[in-house]
Amino acid sequence: MFFNYVTIKKIAVPVVADLKEIALLATEKERENDAFRIFLKQLDSGFVDKIVHPINECITQKVDCTQCGNCCKSLMINITAEESESLAELFQTDIVTIKEKYIEESQQGQMIMNTIPCHFLKGTTCSIYEHRFTECRQFPHLHKPDFTGRLFGTLMYYAICPIIFNVIEDLKVKLEFTT
Repeated sequence: MFFNYVTIKKIAVPVVADLKEIALLATEKERENDAFRIFLKQLDSGFVDKIVHPINECITQKVDCTQCGNCCKSLMINITAEESESLAELFQTDIVTIKEKYIEESQQGQMIMNTIPCHFLKGTTCSIYEHRFTECRQFPHLHKPDFTGRLFGTLMYYAICPIIFNVIEDLKVKLEFTT
């Protein structure tokens, strides 16, 4: 790919944090994002990760998730058995009560929060923030390897997550993507 020979520009792209503006822009950019997804799939995953990870670190520092809470309002949250036990300890109750009150369990044993928005969202902040679930701590998962392998899921949340929105937009600029 020709990007092996291109110096990635360090361009400061202003961070968009207003959720209404992000939702509007996301609608306007649907076709562009489809083309961008196809474009990214043609690139080496390791190469893309080397660009995405620093962008993510920079953007994450500029976005205060506790002022947003949009993921807590709209995502299904998976929970591990250990996390359900920790929740029982936190609330000083038994695991049966926790499951009855907060968790839905599949026949295969996979557990999810039984409501959207999350039970623990108070305003825009998690009421158990210091004890939040692994999936919540890791969202939007942009720090993980193989960004291009998770593009479908990432772009699903482009319209609701300021971090994802801004990382994608900055990535377009750095890769000099045009439609």
